[in-house]
Amino acid sequence: MTDTAPATRVTELPTPWMRDHLHEALAVYGAAMGYGDSVVAGRYGYAVQHTERAGFRAVGAFAETPDGEELVGFGYGYLVAPGQWWHDQVRHALDRRTAKRWLPGAFEVCELHVHPTHQSRGLGRQLLHALVEGLPHPAALLSTPDSETKAFKLYRADGFVDLARGYHFPGDARPFAILGAELPLAGAARG
Repeated sequence: MTDTAPATRVTELPTPWMRDHLHEALAVYGAAMGYGDSVVAGRYGYAVQHTERAGFRAVGAFAETPDGEELVGFGYGYLVAPGQWWHDQVRHALDRRTAKRWLPGAFEVCELHVHPTHQSRGLGRQLLHALVEGLPHPAALLSTPDSETKAFKLYRADGFVDLARGYHFPGDARPFAILGAELPLAGAARG
C-alpha cells in the first residue's frame, strides 16, 4: 500500500506574508489547541503586534492539495525584551539566577502549531528546527501546557529543560511549564 499523506514542505515565511495570512495561521492555531472562534479572533491583534518585534521570524508547513498548497502548520518567535508581557511574566516566574542566565538575548518560540490532521508526522520538529536554525541568540525559550503532551515530549527530546513548572499565566487556569534550550538545539543533528 502506498502512503496517501500529502507531501509537505517547510519554509521560512517573510514577515509581510505572515501578516497577510494571519487568519490562516490562527485557524491552524485554533484547531491545534482546540480553541473556539472567539479565542482565535482575540489572538489576531497580538499576533500582528508580534510581527513588529525585533528579531521576528516565522516558518510554515504547506501540504499539497488538488488546488495548490495549504498552510497546515506554522511557528514564529522574536527576541524577548523587558516590557513585553510574556518576558515580564516569565521574569517573575523564575528565580533571579535563572532569569539572569536565560532571558538576556533569548529567542521566544511564541507560537508553534500543526493542524491535528497533520500531527504525528514530524512536522512540529521540522518547524521548530527551521524556526531556530542559524539564530544568533544563545537560547530559545517557550511556555507550554504543563502536561505530558506530544509537544512537551518534542521539546524535551530537542534539549529543552525546565525553567519553571506549574506556572499560571494571568487569565488562564491551566498550569504551564516554562522551558529553555541552548542554541543550536540538541536534536539539530537529527533534523
